[in-house]
Amino acid sequence: MPEPVKFKVRKKKLGSYPYVSVVLSITLVLTFIGAFGCLLIYSKELERVVRENVKVQVYLKSQLTDNDRKKLEKALAAKPFVVKGSTLQFISKEEAAKQFIKETGEDFKKLLGENPLRDAYLVNLDPAYHDKAKLAEIKKELEKMPGVFEAFYIENLIDSINQNVTKIGLVLLGMAVLLLITVILLINNTLRLALFSQRFLIRSMQLVGARDWFIQRPFLGRAAFHGLLAGVLASMTLIGLLVLADNQIEDIRQIQNTERLVILFSGLLVSGVVIAVAGTYRAVYKYLQLSLDELY
Repeated sequence: MPEPVKFKVRKKKLGSYPYVSVVLSITLVLTFIGAFGCLLIYSKELERVVRENVKVQVYLKSQLTDNDRKKLEKALAAKPFVVKGSTLQFISKEEAAKQFIKETGEDFKKLLGENPLRDAYLVNLDPAYHDKAKLAEIKKELEKMPGVFEAFYIENLIDSINQNVTKIGLVLLGMAVLLLITVILLINNTLRLALFSQRFLIRSMQLVGARDWFIQRPFLGRAAFHGLLAGVLASMTLIGLLVLADNQIEDIRQIQNTERLVILFSGLLVSGVVIAVAGTYRAVYKYLQLSLDELY
């Protein structure tokens, strides 16, 4: 007689569960969180670049000597509202006339017989002073300086920047709240389903006298490893997307902050571990508290 076919029954280990779906779920969530973090970093850097390029035009009086102009330049550079380390851009009235003729195609000097434009400095304004009241004070202060004819800035531009930054901030805050709720629900449900097959093994360990911490420890250890793995996968995915963006989008490196991106990726690794361990702890604790009838 032929020998009966023997089927190998795979024994379940305490702490084991179908981890592939868990790792993929956490990776997906961390990738979304990381993408949102990158969006925040790039938007803040873009805001900084835009604000630092807001300039006040300081027009000089006619017949100002080179010595007086240099004194004025030093005095302007020393003002607290000027971006530190920035270079004041001097535009002579001849350069301004050439630029105007180039842009409009009209030679106003032939019509007027002279150049009515004035020498000017373009002053980079510190973002901390992008306020209506402060800008009005700066304008008055500049116009009181010896050698200054007039100070001018585009008021509507700065108001528009402030309004848009506020709107963007509210939108990003709303997205962050929705993303956080989604993360909590998704990871919690995924881990509960993954650990469902372990509920009877957990009860068996309880029946032989194992303490709760002894039962939880292998689950938490595996969860920490899987969370770290998910963090690495999410970080690698985002790095690949950023490299692709650098190659496809011109000038994006101007608003790239490497230090903040490194902090973000480190945070993803830590978040992966925390999310996995916290979710696993809650799921295992729930099964530890179930009665025998509830297990079925």
